Amino acid sequence: MIDYGSIADDFYCNLSLTTEMPLGGSREAVLHYVEQLQKRFPELANFYGRAKNDYVIEGDKEVGSYRWSSIEPRRLSSGYVNPEKIDHAIAQHRDVMEIAPYALSISPLDCESIDLLFGFDFTYRGDHNRLVAEALGLPPAFDAIAHSVSAKYVSHEPSITIAFDEDCRLQCRIGVETRTTPFHLRSGEFPEEQLSVYVTTRRFGSIDPRTGFAGTIDQLTHLADEVIGTHVLEHILEPLAKSIAIN
Repeated sequence: MIDYGSIADDFYCNLSLTTEMPLGGSREAVLHYVEQLQKRFPELANFYGRAKNDYVIEGDKEVGSYRWSSIEPRRLSSGYVNPEKIDHAIAQHRDVMEIAPYALSISPLDCESIDLLFGFDFTYRGDHNRLVAEALGLPPAFDAIAHSVSAKYVSHEPSITIAFDEDCRLQCRIGVETRTTPFHLRSGEFPEEQLSVYVTTRRFGSIDPRTGFAGTIDQLTHLADEVIGTHVLEHILEPLAKSIAIN
């Protein structure tokens, strides 16, 4: 498996389960879920609410590598920022989906979608949109107008979503997110911001009980690892890293 941590300045792996019905968000259910998660990951010490029925448990962000999980009315999420090994993040997501069905009354039947996101952040002070265009190129149909004398890239965030099965329930989205704004272009001042590349594998619909949550996570992990290893690393991540190094 790829050493994801060596590719970008920051790497993170997030899992999100969106449900058809509201989660069991009672005080007792939320606290039971959080306490069970803390038993496996004692570093999850910071618990707080962001809004009504929206709660987060997380580790210390100041150390640079930390775990987190959140509960929303119809979404359960788990994340690990800068894990030492990707296997540690995947193991956490499997643990979350082992605890959640009992603590929050989640059923494979109740799954609207389940996402596994691999995020790569590159720190760069400069015009992100121009950097992306130079590193990754432009479609031929847009190349001429983008290179006209007065043109400036206000937004250039290429993305693509592809399906890997006949009914389009298993998908992968690859996208780039820039942080340069028109204000930066007008002022000529570019703060040090993070340019992000996201690879998200997603399965829509109810989960086959024979596969279960753990099997679905493994399927999404395998697909993401294959897409990154055979396409994204060579054609997106490495060209961006090279362009940043020489600018």
